[in-house]
Amino acid sequence: MKRLLASSVLALGLFGSAAIAQADDYTIDSENMHAFINFRIQHLGYSWLYGRFNDFAGTFSYDEAKPEAAKVEVTVKTTSVDSNHAERDKHIRSKDFFEVETFPEAKFVSTAYKPNGDGTGTLTGDLTLKGVTKPLEVKVHEIGAGKDPWGGFRRGFEGTAKFALADYGISYDLGPASKEVELILSLEGVKK
Repeated sequence: MKRLLASSVLALGLFGSAAIAQADDYTIDSENMHAFINFRIQHLGYSWLYGRFNDFAGTFSYDEAKPEAAKVEVTVKTTSVDSNHAERDKHIRSKDFFEVETFPEAKFVSTAYKPNGDGTGTLTGDLTLKGVTKPLEVKVHEIGAGKDPWGGFRRGFEGTAKFALADYGISYDLGPASKEVELILSLEGVKK
């Protein structure tokens, strides 16, 4: 009887641990430039100005069986802003915009993920920029996942978001059509 009880407990333990799926942790592959944080904003309402951040790092966790538990954390070096124009980048780094000497980093930390069941969903979190933290909603689309040629496993997502400059204490007047910034995010992660 004791053997049967011990065997049953062991079997339940093994079955229970196998049934509990764990999220996979990923490092965002920004070092090898397989991830991008891009932005665009209207210039005086006449055209779009595009830019990106060249220096950022982050991680995310994702479990296909429980996508609602997904988590993301990204830190951006604001000094790495690149709009393909040196003088404009200098202005963006100034007190009029990012004030990089005082606020050298921006950060996003997710708080929830709501999947739609079709590879898309809404990621919410807190964006800290220029010392101000506000909620941000990111529309997410899963691109794919699988083995890479180097023996690793990768997973990628794309996301879009918008925020008002004024929400983060940026009041420089770029015209009435230029109150919001659009983010275009492409994050490929390597499984740890």
